[in-house]
Amino acid sequence: MPQTQPIRLDGQLCFQVYSANKKFNHFYQQALKPFDLTYPQYIAMLTLWQYAPLSVKQLGEYLHLDSGTLTPLLKRLENHGWITRSRCEADERTVVIQLTDKAKEQQDNVFSRVNSCFDVLGLTPAEKEACSQTMATIEQKLDLYNQTQI
Repeated sequence: MPQTQPIRLDGQLCFQVYSANKKFNHFYQQALKPFDLTYPQYIAMLTLWQYAPLSVKQLGEYLHLDSGTLTPLLKRLENHGWITRSRCEADERTVVIQLTDKAKEQQDNVFSRVNSCFDVLGLTPAEKEACSQTMATIEQKLDLYNQTQI
């Protein structure tokens, strides 16, 4: 007879993260709907609002995404007037992403919609920081584990 204890769904940290992620996705889907932005597009814009101009490679490093994933996302952002993409004059292999006037003008409107997430959660600054630190620890430990599996 097996000695292994059964793993219960309600005891799975990964399921709690998965479930919370689905709920966050729903929140962001509603919050970003007026801007016709998806969550991946939003985090790209968030990074660009902070650091633009960026190359596609630099943006991918911030978001942990490869260019194959970023290219269609950036194409949609460009088609909707949020960004422009152009080849770097010094190195034509490098594509540089710039914010448009629309992106600059809409930044505060997007932030005001998304910042309501903290109101919805009702977390104190200390609780938010504790959650952030816990998630960072989980990410670091998973990174270490995944590196040992390569």
